[in-house]
Amino acid sequence: MIDMRKEQIFLELGDLPLESGQVLRLAQLCYQIVGTPNAPRDNIVLIPSYYGGSHWGSLPLLGADSPLASGEYCVVLTNLFGAGWSSSPSNAVEGQGGADFPRISLADNVRAQKILLDRLFGDWQLRLVTGWSMGGMQTLYWALLFPEKVQRILPFCCTARCWPHNQVFLEGVKAALCADSAWQGGRYAEPPERGLRAFGRAYAGWAYSQTFFRNELWRELGFDSLDALLDYWEEDHLEQDANDLLCVLGTWQSADPSTLPGFEGLDAALSGLVARAIIMPSSSDLYFTVEDARHEAALMPNAELRVLESDWGHCAGGPGRSPQAMAQVFAAMRDLLAS
Repeated sequence: MIDMRKEQIFLELGDLPLESGQVLRLAQLCYQIVGTPNAPRDNIVLIPSYYGGSHWGSLPLLGADSPLASGEYCVVLTNLFGAGWSSSPSNAVEGQGGADFPRISLADNVRAQKILLDRLFGDWQLRLVTGWSMGGMQTLYWALLFPEKVQRILPFCCTARCWPHNQVFLEGVKAALCADSAWQGGRYAEPPERGLRAFGRAYAGWAYSQTFFRNELWRELGFDSLDALLDYWEEDHLEQDANDLLCVLGTWQSADPSTLPGFEGLDAALSGLVARAIIMPSSSDLYFTVEDARHEAALMPNAELRVLESDWGHCAGGPGRSPQAMAQVFAAMRDLLAS
């Protein structure tokens, strides 16, 4: 049985050049390792973190029913820049804190993770990269940026590009936060609590599906009323730093493989994604839609579109939240690892 204790380890990256032309000073990357690398260093599985969560939130992907629970793999879990544990507006060095934090892209995160793996393992190969939501977006960027290092990918409830309707959704929750007079353009003296509460409530309506609410599936999460669910979303966002939330949201909105150096257009970028892939959108996701995921998967030469059938919306892919959905994710993971 693998050791599932929660750990935070920090890699000092020094001054990290970014895609924007800015430099993230004294950058830190937070991570955890579960398992042991084999001699050829080809049993490594990478799981990047998702929006609003830390790498601990991905630990259920190593749970008892997962193929990663066998101890056969060395699993590396990483944290997004801006999310509070890796370098972020809330913990940056003097001069880069708060609203002065540099712009961060998905490619910046992936390149930092590459540095981490180089330092940890020397010569290595990724058996699988997988993740939910923004973790899945990073998964796709891994296959685009370092195809020689990635054998298989399982991105679920995500797309490689932040498509227009997704952009509009994010602009809405951003506006809810920034409408708080305490926001002060990110230079707040006290946390903008009203804005954070509004952000959480607005987000909750997008995170699940219409059927989820109609059939009161929130009861399966332990809530006894709809108000209790909304209160939870408020409290969860009150625990987060507002600048951190919008920093990572900006990373999400900037996702567009066609802007990466060496690629001319989205079609060219995704047609060069040669890793064996199962692309797994949720059937009821309101912002990472099946339609957008199908369009992208059709451009990838070795990709299978496998829809995650669930009424839980985007949160179907939330690690450990819906047993039925997790069973589908684990089946896809098992198929990829056996291929």
